[in-house]
Order: sequence, then structure tokens, then C-alpha cells
Amino acid sequence: MLLPVTLCAAQFLLVLDVTIVAVALPSLRHAFGLPPEALQWVITAYTLAFGGLLVATGRAGDLLGHRRLFRAGLVAFGGASLACALAPSLAALVAGRAVQGAGAAMAAPAALALTAALPDRRRAVAWLTAAAAAGGASGWVLGGVLTTALGWPAVFLVNVPLCAAAALVAGRLPERRGAARSLDLPGTAAITAALALLVLGLTEVRAALPAAAAAFALFLWVERRAEDPILPAWALRRPGFVRANAVALALTATTTPAMFLAVLFQQESLGRSALEAGLWCAPCNVAVIAGSLLGRRVPMAGGLAAIAAGALALLTLAPAALPVAFVLMGAGLGCASVASTATGTSALGDGEQGIASGVLNASAQIGSALGLAVIAGLGYRAGFAVAAAVALGGAANLNLRRGRKLTTGG
Repeated sequence: MLLPVTLCAAQFLLVLDVTIVAVALPSLRHAFGLPPEALQWVITAYTLAFGGLLVATGRAGDLLGHRRLFRAGLVAFGGASLACALAPSLAALVAGRAVQGAGAAMAAPAALALTAALPDRRRAVAWLTAAAAAGGASGWVLGGVLTTALGWPAVFLVNVPLCAAAALVAGRLPERRGAARSLDLPGTAAITAALALLVLGLTEVRAALPAAAAAFALFLWVERRAEDPILPAWALRRPGFVRANAVALALTATTTPAMFLAVLFQQESLGRSALEAGLWCAPCNVAVIAGSLLGRRVPMAGGLAAIAAGALALLTLAPAALPVAFVLMGAGLGCASVASTATGTSALGDGEQGIASGVLNASAQIGSALGLAVIAGLGYRAGFAVAAAVALGGAANLNLRRGRKLTTGG
């Protein structure tokens, strides 16, 4: 029992750091005396390293061992968290965030691959996905609480003892490797550069997007000639794998910007403090966990439909609609996350769980970056409307595909 709990706790912590720091940005701006746009790199540095390295670290886990990568990632993440809390300047803080992202990229796919090897795989994946979804949603609450009570360093210091404890317990996990015979270095370099440039282009430097497209083209060219490719071409021909990754991207592309705008709306339009705005998001946390435990029985389309309903409720900009919207979005996120993770990992064989986990995590990170770059920049009403349209379109597409499959008997 201790080992699954450790994996879930680590996954919660790694995803939590994406949102918990966002709430502390105003305090960081005051502490360093910098303009708001400069602080965006505190978020970008983490997502850049995290999203850019996920596919490479997932494949590395198949080759080197998922337990080894998991523990190394926790150590790097915890050490970088301490460095961030003690950072004397913005440059030092951004560097620490980049190392945090690299540590998270090592640990997150390994945690999912190790979980998929547990006896009751479906239930274990449900709990791990619940922990990840709850981590992302809880950041809005915990960030406000810790920043208000203890100051901005607390959002980093909380990681240190938890990472140390998880790394110690992880030593009892059985080692697990995949089918990789070697690490495809040219392919690894190409996909890492492509993902990093894509995240950079979506968050900070639009000029990086053409370079990302070129890097992806180079990656495809390299992989066609690789003896042991980092991402086998046959994996991209598995409908379940492709569909699961599309849903993972859509989930974060809709919920992340919608929650960000909702927190911002509470602070700027309703006059609530960071602590109050975070506490008002608590229903989302509870709903995410409940939805994750139901996710084994609710299809991905149902989860996306609930997210669309929540975004439409936010569109009213009525204070009374916020709790309802948070419950709908949280439940939908939990349900669809479990369903997409289970579908994506089961679409590939046991020897490919590292790469399956890495790609699923990368899709979610790209979705967050895409949502924040495009949807969050539209403002409250337009942002909520687009988030609802994307989620509803995804649900309709999944139902259409399911109907065609039933009709053809496939």
C-alpha cells in the first residue's frame, strides 16, 4: 500500500508545481521589484524543461529503468525547490525552475510506467491520474494559503521534505525496464528541441514556432532511418493512443486557462485576495478526485462535455456560478483524465510504457501552454467561450467516432 501512495504523492507534487507558483507571482513581483512580464519566465522555465524533456525521459526510463529515473527526478526536483526558495535574484529563480522542470520530466513518466505495472493496473492508474489532476487543481488553493501565511518561498520549500521522503520509499519499488535497446540520440535531440521550441513559441517567443515546425520535420526524417526509434511509427498508427493524447491535450488546453481566468477574475473584478480566490477553487479539487474515481466508468466524451458546461457557467461572470462551474470542470477533468490515461497506456505494450507515459504527459503540457497562450489572452468572456467550444467539439468528435465504430462493427 505504501508504494502506490508514494507514486501518487509524487505525481501530485510534480503537477502541483505548475499552478501553485502562478498564485505567488504577485508576491514575487513585489519581492524582486520587477514588471509583471518579466515574471512570466518563472512559469515558462518550468514548462519549457518539463514539456521539452518528457518524451526523451520516458524512453530513457524504458532503457535505464523507471525506478532509477523516478528517484533521480525526485532528488533533482527537491534540490531545485530548495534553490528556488533561497534564490537571491530572478535569474537564479528561473534557473532553479528549469532544473525543477527537468526533475519533473524524469519522475512523472516513470511514476506512470511503474504504476501501470502494479497488479490492479486500472485502479492504480485511476488513483495516479486522480493525484495528478488534484495536484493541478490544488495549486490554486495551496498557493494562496502558503503565500499569504508564510510568503512566496513557502511554495518551494514545501516540496523539499516530501521529495526526500518519496525518494527514500521509492527504493523499495521493483525496477522496471521496457523494450528499448538503445537511446536514439539524434531522435532524442530532435524531439526535445521541437517540444521545447513549441512550448517557447506558445508562451514567450512566437518566432520560435517556425523553428519548432522545422525541428519536428527533422525528427520525423531521423526516425524513419533510426534502428530503434524513440517514438516508433507504429505507435502513431494506434487509434487509441492518438485519441488519448488528443484528449489529454484538450483537457489541459481548456481547464488550465479557464481556471487561470477564473482566479484572475476573482482578484481583479470581485476584489478577493489570493487566499480567498484560492479557497473558492476548493470545490474543483474535491470534484477532480471524485471524477477520477468515476473515470473508469465515464467515457472521455462525458468528461469533456462536463468541462464545456463548466466553462459556459463561467461565461456568465456571476459570482454564484463559480462553485457550480468549478465542480463541473473538476469532475470532467478527473473523469476524462483517467479514461485518456488508461486508453493511452493500454494502447501500447508493456515494453513501451515509458514512451507512452512520456507522450501523454507531453501532450498535457503542450495543452496547458497552448491554452494559456491562446485562450487566456482572449479575456474573460471570449476565453471561457472558446474553452467551452474546444471541449464541446472534442466531446462531439469522440461521440461521432464511437458511433461510426458501432455502425461498422469495428
